[in-house]
Amino acid sequence: MGATIADEKPQRIAKIIARAGLCSRREAERWIEAGRVAVDGKVLTSPAVAVAAAARITVDGKPMRAAEATRLWRYHKPDGVVTSTQDTRGRPTVFEKLPPDMPRVLAVGRLDLTSEGLLLLTNDGELKRRLEHPSTGWVRRYRVRVHGTVTDDALAALAKGLTVESIRYGPIVATLDSTRGSNSWLTMALREGKNREIRRVCEHLGWTVSRLIRTSYGPFQLGTLERGQVEEVPARVLDDQTGSEVRHKAKASRDARNRR
Repeated sequence: MGATIADEKPQRIAKIIARAGLCSRREAERWIEAGRVAVDGKVLTSPAVAVAAAARITVDGKPMRAAEATRLWRYHKPDGVVTSTQDTRGRPTVFEKLPPDMPRVLAVGRLDLTSEGLLLLTNDGELKRRLEHPSTGWVRRYRVRVHGTVTDDALAALAKGLTVESIRYGPIVATLDSTRGSNSWLTMALREGKNREIRRVCEHLGWTVSRLIRTSYGPFQLGTLERGQVEEVPARVLDDQTGSEVRHKAKASRDARNRR
C-alpha cells in the first residue's frame, strides 16, 4: 500500500512528493518524468497530474510515506563543506556532518565550499521552495571580508544593482564596518541570492573575498550557534514566521496518522 494523501483537495503530484520531504518539487518532477512514480499502480510520465485524496502513491515501487509535520533547523555551516547530498570529488558534505538522529532534510538555498554561517534545513520540500522563492522577499545578510579599496562610489553602485557578464544582480545594501590595511569587513544585505552573487559582484568591483559568513536568512539568525552545531527552530516560531500553510499541513499530517 502507498501513502494516502492527507488533504482532501487534489494536488499536483510533485507538490505532494515535496511536502513528504523526499526531495524538492523540481527534483520530484524529474523523478516522475523518469517513470519512478506511480499512482494507484499506474506509472506517471508527466508531472502535470493532480492527485485525489484517496490515491496511493509509490516511488521506485515502494510506498511513499505520509507527510510529517513541517520542521526547520538552523545549522552553522563550516567552510570546506559542500551543500549537496554527495560530491563527485569526495569532499565532505553538509549532510555527512549532521547528527545521526536527524531525519532526511533538504537545504534551503546554498552556501558554497568556502562560505560559512547560517544554513536552513527542512524536512519539507514545499517549504524549501517557498523560502527560496524570490517572491518571499526575505533579506539574507552576510559578513564579508574583502581585500581591496572600498569606496563610497562602489557602495553606491552596489545599492543600485550591477550587471556582470550579462547577469543582472539586484540592489545590495552594503556598509563598511572596519578597515585594517588593505582588508575590510562589510555587512551586505540582499534579497535575491543568485549563485555566487556576492563573490562575483565583489570581483567586478576589484575586491577579493577572503571570508564570507551568512548571519541571517529572513527572520532566522545565526546568533551564537557554534560552527557545525544544528538546532531546531521551535514549532511556534516556525508557525509565526511561515504562516497558516504550515499549520494546515501539520494538522493534515496528524489527521492522516490518526486515521491509520
